[in-house]
Amino acid sequence: MRDHDTSERLASFADILAGELPGAWNSTHLPPEEKDDLVELADRIWDLDLVAASLAEHPLRQAAVLSRPDGAQLALLDRNDERHSFLIAALAPLSLPAEAYRGVREPNGIALTDDPFLNAERVADDLLARYDRALAQVRHALTGIQPSQPDLVVLTWQSDGSIATIPFDDRAGEVLIAHGFTRDPQGSVYRLNGDDTQAQARALREIGPELDTLGIGTALRHPAGRTSPTSAPASVPSTPASTRLPSTRAR
Repeated sequence: MRDHDTSERLASFADILAGELPGAWNSTHLPPEEKDDLVELADRIWDLDLVAASLAEHPLRQAAVLSRPDGAQLALLDRNDERHSFLIAALAPLSLPAEAYRGVREPNGIALTDDPFLNAERVADDLLARYDRALAQVRHALTGIQPSQPDLVVLTWQSDGSIATIPFDDRAGEVLIAHGFTRDPQGSVYRLNGDDTQAQARALREIGPELDTLGIGTALRHPAGRTSPTSAPASVPSTPASTRLPSTRAR
């Protein structure tokens, strides 16, 4: 009976928390009988601190997964203490090679009280902020695309002539989509096709003023050994955003 009550409590907490977090989140409960899924989930928990220590003492018996449309996921699990509280941790993206995590600090999880309404803001301001930074870093490691900043969209020439960027938020993303960029299935990288260089240059000229009205600048980044097409607009700055200094810790 106690296991049933615990399961209901965790699932209910996760549902409420998902509804309180910024953006569109949904929650999926993994009960004890979903053993294979729980083993896989435990392996994906992106933590080397509080949550990892808890899992070393208490194997995962149940959990709830909170998912965002762009692929970000959080795992909610019991803390297994007398306070009947919870732990929440980020989940590492699926199917990424180990080298993508090299030099990226783990967005270690945090402990929560039993009030999902009070904890939603803390999850958003603390764990989610660190998780989004870590996700941007691993994607940069795979694509060579430098993550953008709140006030700067960094555009990077690709080997196929396209231009790619990882905007910081939906405000910039909406402007990019309106001018011909397409978003990848995971919702992180936006690309502008390079088949028509005149159309590409026109799109770049047009997004600059629109982003500027939002207080967002643009920077064009040229990978080593590549020069931009002659049709690229000179009005786009060539100075890239400053690169975040990586941590020495690896997953």
